[in-house]
Amino acid sequence: MSKLPDFEGLAMFAKVAEEGSFAAAARLMGVSVPTVSRAVARLEERLGGRLFNRTSRQLALTEFGSSMAAKAGEIYRQAEEVESEAQDLAIQPRGQVRLAMPMAFGLRWVAPLLPRLLRQYPELSVDLHLSDASVDLIAEGFDAALRIAVLPDSSLVARRLCSVTQFLVASPGYLAEHGHPAHPRELADRSCLSYAYRARSDLWRFTHTNGTKEDVAPKGRLRVTNSDALLPVLLEGLAIAELPEFIAAEYLADGRLVTLLPGWSMARGGLYFVTPSARSRPAKIRALSDFFTEHLSNPVWRWNP
Repeated sequence: MSKLPDFEGLAMFAKVAEEGSFAAAARLMGVSVPTVSRAVARLEERLGGRLFNRTSRQLALTEFGSSMAAKAGEIYRQAEEVESEAQDLAIQPRGQVRLAMPMAFGLRWVAPLLPRLLRQYPELSVDLHLSDASVDLIAEGFDAALRIAVLPDSSLVARRLCSVTQFLVASPGYLAEHGHPAHPRELADRSCLSYAYRARSDLWRFTHTNGTKEDVAPKGRLRVTNSDALLPVLLEGLAIAELPEFIAAEYLADGRLVTLLPGWSMARGGLYFVTPSARSRPAKIRALSDFFTEHLSNPVWRWNP
C-alpha cells in the first residue's frame, strides 16, 4: 500500500457525503459516477471499513463514515483554498469588493483616491458603502472596511494604518463671548455638541500630561450621526465640539477653529483596514489593503500648530 494518503479518494468521499449522492458529487466534480464509486471503494478498502450503506434508493453514511466525513470535508476545503490562493497570486486582482467606511472620512480622503485605485487595478470594481454606523462585515456580506477609533471585534482581522487624534474645538467667536474653559469639569456648564456613533460611550475622556484623568458627559442641543453636520454650528460660535483631526485640521490651520484645554488630550484612536478573516484572502483584498496602507499611512491631514 502506498504511504501517500489517498487524497483523491478522501476528496470524492467528502463530496458524496456532502451531496448525499454519487451522481450529484460526480456532476459537481466533473467526473463520471464510476470514477467516484471506484475512488470511494478504494478508500474503504484502504481504511478497512464501510463508509456508506447503499441500497437502490438510499445512500447513508455508516457510523464509521460519519466519523470520517467532517475530517475529509476539511481536507477538501483546505485543498480548494490552496488552489484558490495560488490562482489569485498568479493573476491580476479582479472582481467586486464590497467596502464600508465612515462617510465624512470616505468623502474627504478615500473618494479622491478612487481614480488611482481603478486605474491601477482595471479588473477590480468597488461597491462602496459610506455610513458612520459600524456595519457587521460578516452578517452584511462586506469584504472589508476602513474603521476609525473603534478596534474591531475579536472575530475580525485589523491592519492599523495610522493614528487618528481627536480635538476639542470651538470658534474664536465662541471663546470671545464665553471664555476659554480651564478644566474639563467646566464643560458641564457649556453647550457641547454630540456625535451619535462615538466609540464606546457618549463620554469625553481627557488625560492630562501629569496623568490625571477626567470624564465629561457633553450636553447640548445638537446630536448628529455625521461630524460634518457639527461644523456650521461650531463656526457660528454657538457651541464646543469634538472633531477628528482629518476634519478639524483645515479649520485649525486657518484659525476658524481653536483647540481647547491645553495640557489635556482626548483619546487617540486609529484608522484600521478590517477584514472578516485572514485565511484565504483573495488577491483583490490584499491589493486593497496594500493600496490603503501606501496612501493613508502617512496622512496629509496632520495638523502641526
